[in-house]
Formats: sequence, C-alpha cells, structure tokens
Amino acid sequence: MMVRLRVSFPDRPGALGQVARVLGTLGADILQVTVLERQTGRAVDDFTVSWPGTADADTVRERLSVVPGIRVEAVWPTREIPGAAPDYDLLKHVASDPGRAFATLVDALPDLVSAEWAVLMSSVTGELVHRSWQAPRSLDETGGLAGVKAADLTPLRPSALGAGRHRLMSLPVPEASLHLILARTEGPPFHRVEMDRAIRVLEIVSIIGR
Repeated sequence: MMVRLRVSFPDRPGALGQVARVLGTLGADILQVTVLERQTGRAVDDFTVSWPGTADADTVRERLSVVPGIRVEAVWPTREIPGAAPDYDLLKHVASDPGRAFATLVDALPDLVSAEWAVLMSSVTGELVHRSWQAPRSLDETGGLAGVKAADLTPLRPSALGAGRHRLMSLPVPEASLHLILARTEGPPFHRVEMDRAIRVLEIVSIIGR
C-alpha cells in the first residue's frame, strides 16, 4: 500500500539520507519526497512510500526516533500517484466541460492534496452544492462535523482548521458565494504548501467555469 509520512528533522547535510536509510530497513520504497518547509534549522518533508503489507505508524515512529532530532509528525494512506500530473488532468477535464467545472473540481481535488473528501457549499446558506462520493451527505451527520456552523467553515480567507476528528481546509471561491471544504481524518493538519496548491487550482477552475 502507499502511505505518506510527514517527517521533521534537522536541516543539515546527511539528515535526509538518514531518514531514507531507516525507511529502507523497514522495507519501504521511497516514491516521492515533497519539501514543505526549511526554517529555524529544521526541515519538514512529506515522503510518499510504497509499503509492504499494512503500515504500522507506531513502528515507523519507533524506528525513526533512534535518529537524533527526527520526529514523525504523521503517517496516513494516500491515493496520490507519484510522478503523475493530476493537476493537468483535472484542468483538462474542466476545460472540456466548463459547465461542470466545480463538480469536477470537488470530485478530483481530494486526491491532489491527500484529502479524503470535498464539498462545495454556499457561504450564505451553508447548503451543500456538490459533494465528492466519500463526503457526508450533510455536514451535520455524525463524523466530527456535527454542530459546526457554516460561519466556522466559511472564513473570508483560505484557512486550515479542525472540527472534531477532521482536519479541514476551507477555501473561498473567487467571485462567488461559495466555499470549497476539503477534509481528512488521518494525517496532520493541512500544510500551507498543500493549501497553496489547492488555491492555485481553484483559481484557474474558477476562471474557466465562469
């Protein structure tokens, strides 16, 4: 299975190699490394790896913790295919059928940022306009979003937030009274790099879909 690991380690020569060696001893095949940040002497990277059998997050943390300064922030499943260009595929489908621009975006965007589901909702009424097949039929269903008000999910600016067991990304749709909400129940909160990627795609889709 494919999993994603978010790892924080000292930003110094050889540290990345130490992480790679430990993953190799666990039988993991590193498929992709995404640099998220480099600041204050530390680095945070996402590793997409092919794992034999079922990934054991506790084992990963235990084995990597023997390397001084390394922290495993999260381990979670991912559907993103390393080396693919899902952004371009999404935009191609949107351009071929602009009338379904936002529906296509909601269906495809979760795989771009390792989210589990997405919904498009009205910023005014809080009603769902479109939902990916994995999403709850309403945001009041049990599953961590019960009792959350539309105002909490529709801030004026893009934001990453939590609601119950969910990690959420909330993005206002340019020039529309709509908000795109992405969620995952496994893994860490959305990183600003993931948000930037989703925002750029949303902006282009908004232009095409007008």
